[in-house]
Amino acid sequence: MSKMTFQPNNRKMKKKHGFFSRMESGIAAARRRKGRKNLSK
Repeated sequence: MSKMTFQPNNRKMKKKHGFFSRMESGIAAARRRKGRKNLSK
């Protein structure tokens, strides 16, 4: 039997989509400029 496609991993998720990775790449600043309520997951 094969595994399910989504294997949740909090550490991996935060490293890829967390606040600090967004700050590094400058996405958070753009979202703040736009007036987003949530800057990241």
